[in-house]
Order: sequence, then structure tokens, then C-alpha cells
Amino acid sequence: MSEKREDTDFDPYVRDYDRILNEGLGVSGEDRTFFAIGRISSLAGCLSRLSFAPKIVMDYGCGTGGSTPHLLDLLRAQTVVGLDVSPKSLQVARQIHASLPSEYLSPDQYEPRASIDLVYCNGLFHHVRPSRRPAIARYVADCLRPGGIFSLWENNPWNPGTRYVMSRVSFDRDAIMLTAREARSLLRSIGLEVLRTDHCFIFPRVLKAFRGLEPYLARLALGAQYQVLCRKR
Repeated sequence: MSEKREDTDFDPYVRDYDRILNEGLGVSGEDRTFFAIGRISSLAGCLSRLSFAPKIVMDYGCGTGGSTPHLLDLLRAQTVVGLDVSPKSLQVARQIHASLPSEYLSPDQYEPRASIDLVYCNGLFHHVRPSRRPAIARYVADCLRPGGIFSLWENNPWNPGTRYVMSRVSFDRDAIMLTAREARSLLRSIGLEVLRTDHCFIFPRVLKAFRGLEPYLARLALGAQYQVLCRKR
């Protein structure tokens, strides 16, 4: 469910990242692609209700760019800007997605210009020291245009299945998880307007017959992940 680590050198994991993550997620009966499509589909639904159609999308903590095709397809974005601290991840992303309207940079290489319509960020903040989280959130806010949207996805610490999966993933074991309430407080502290919080991925594959109920349970802290959607004033 998580994508990238900010405070630790992630380069050693690049070659085996998919295998490691999919082995951890295997207990759910699904793989990382299922969760990526689920997250971005859920985000697309939220944006549709807001009549918000982003053209320029940033994937903060993009890793090897696995979310890029889904952001372009499901959000109908025109271009994706992927940012990551791992040089090897960026190198792979550039190779894999060379044919797509995308670019991949480190945060040091990208100067925020208040020009991004939407920033998507999945599973990064639990790999960031709490003292550094406000600075990263402010960086994201500086990237957004006025009225731009920030979609922050994190793993739900109240979900025992999430904790079990993370215990099986080597680069997730030392993570410092944050609750949805803590995420909202962080985003409000840097001046963003929180629009909504949704919890997703309640039922594993063996109970997939009940997944149609998940939209009605999204306000409850039951899902494996949650999204805090907010807007730059």
C-alpha cells in the first residue's frame, strides 16, 4: 500500500520493490496495481463531485512511476510531474514511461511555482520523521496553484490488517504511522482547507462480494488506507 520512503536511502530497494511489496500485500489477495487503481479511481470520483478536472498532476513520492498511467487515464490529466528522492527510482521511471507525457525529478530539481492543479501523494508521510512533515506539506502547498487540490493517502494505523502487511514489508517495518486526524491537523497547520476524509479497502479478496458496500462505509475508520482531500485557499 505504501510507495516511497523520504528519510532513508531507498535506492537499494528499487530492483526488488514490486516483489517485496506484492509479497506483503499477498495476504489481502491483491497486488499493488489493484490498490493503485482503487486509490486513483476513488480520487477521480471525489474530483468529479467537485467538478474539478486537473490537467497538470504531480505525484509526490512517485517511485518508479507506477501510478503515472493511472493518473493520466483515470484523471484524464494532460501531464504528470513525478518527484522522488531516490535517483535510481527516477532513472527507472524515465525509462519505463518515456512514451508518456511525464517528467521525473528530485524535489531539489523542482522549484515550486504555484502551478500544479493536483498533487497526489501515497504512503510517503509515514516514512518521514514527524518533525519534517510540515516542511514537506508546505512544499506541496507551494507547488499547488490557488484552488489546487492535494490528495494525501496514508495507511490506516487502526486497521490490524494494514499493520500486519507493513510488518511483512522490509521497508515499512520502521514506519511511524499517522492517523487521519493527525493528517488533517498537519494539513490545516500549513493553511490548507480540508474537504473530506475517506477510508478505502475494507474487504479483502475473500470478502469481495461485500466491496459494493465500501462507499457507504468510507467515513468510518475501517479501511486499510485513508485519503484526506484538501484545497489550497
